[in-house]
Amino acid sequence: MKRDYYEVLGVPRTANEREIKKAFRALARKIHPDVNANDPEAEAKFKEAAEAYEALSNPETRATYDRYGHEGLKRGGFTDFSQVSFEDIIRSFFGDSVFGDVFGQGFFGGGQAGPVKGQDIAVAVELTLEEAAAGASREVEFDAVASCKACEGSGAAPGTERRTCAACGGSGQVQRMQRTPFGQFIQRGACSDCGGAGSVIETPCQECRGRGFVVMRQHENVEIPPGIASGQSIRLMGKGSAGERGGRAGDLYVQVTVKEHERLIRDGNDLIYHLPLTMVDAALGAKLAVPALTGDETVEVRPGTQPGELRVLKGKGMPSLRGRGHGDLKVIMDVMVPRELSGEQKKLLKQFDELTSEKNYARDEGLFEKIKAAFR
Repeated sequence: MKRDYYEVLGVPRTANEREIKKAFRALARKIHPDVNANDPEAEAKFKEAAEAYEALSNPETRATYDRYGHEGLKRGGFTDFSQVSFEDIIRSFFGDSVFGDVFGQGFFGGGQAGPVKGQDIAVAVELTLEEAAAGASREVEFDAVASCKACEGSGAAPGTERRTCAACGGSGQVQRMQRTPFGQFIQRGACSDCGGAGSVIETPCQECRGRGFVVMRQHENVEIPPGIASGQSIRLMGKGSAGERGGRAGDLYVQVTVKEHERLIRDGNDLIYHLPLTMVDAALGAKLAVPALTGDETVEVRPGTQPGELRVLKGKGMPSLRGRGHGDLKVIMDVMVPRELSGEQKKLLKQFDELTSEKNYARDEGLFEKIKAAFR
C-alpha cells in the first residue's frame, strides 16, 4: 500500500509550495542511490519521494490527491513512478527546471552542459457529448523532434565520431578572469566553441546536418476517459519532442473540446433538458420521452404541472471523471402557450375559461421554491 505523500516528504498537509520543494531537496540528497550505494532499497525510496513531489508540487494534482487520495490520481492518469525506470525519473527531473529549482546547480558535479528536456507538444481533439460520456479513442498526428536514425543522435556522419573540444578540454565550460576595482572575479560559462557539449563535429551527418535530430510526423493513439469536459487535457509523458544530451522527451498534451449537444445542456456532471409541453399535457398529465445519453427516458408529467417545474432523473447525467458515480438529468417543464388561434379555438377557450374557478388556478405552496430550484 502506498504511503501518504505528505508523510513521505515529512511535511504537514498545510505546507506551501516552497516548503514542499525544500523538503524534497533535503530528502533527495539524503536517499539518492548514488549516496546510498549499499542500501538495496535506495532506488525504491527515491522513486517514492519523486512521485510524492510530482503530485504535491502541482496544484491540480495536489487538489485531486487531497480530495480523492491515491485512487483519484490513478483514475486521472497520474504516472505510477514504481513502474518507471530510475533512469527515466532522473531524466524527468534533471531535464527541466526541477534540476535548478529543487536540487541546485552542481548537485552531482560535472562541468558539461546538462541534459535538456524536449519540448512539450499540444494537439486538439473534439468529441460529441456521447463520446465524452462513454470515453473514446483518438489517433492524433503531430510533428515532433526525434533522434536522427542515420547518426543515432550524435550529429556526426556515420563512420565518424565527435572529437573532444580543444577549447574546453571536454568540460563544456570555460573560465574567464576579470580584474575590477574590487579584486579579481572568475566567470564560468558554456564553451562557445562546442556550445557546452564538450565535443565538436568534424564531419556532420548529412541527414540531420549535424544537429542529431530531425522533425518527423508522429502518430499516437489516445485513450480519453469517460466524463472529460471541454478545456481539460490529457498528458502523455515522454511522447513529445526528443530531448538533447540525454534529456528526457517532452510531453504530449491532448486538449479536449466537447461539442454542444443539440438538446442537452451540460452543467458539470449534470445534464439539463427543457421539455416543451402543451398546456393540455400540462393540465391533464402525460408520459413523454426525453433524450438521454443512452437513449430516450420516460418522464411522467403530473396533471396540473406548472411552467418551470423540475423533474430529476437520478444517475442519468455524465459520469464522474474520477469514477465516482454519475450526475443527474434535470428536466425543466416548459409549458407552451398556443398562438395564432382560429375562431373556433378561441371560442372553445372562452367556454373553458367560463367553466374554471380560482380553485383551478390555485398555486402549490412549494411552487416558488421549485422554480428557484430549476434556475439554480
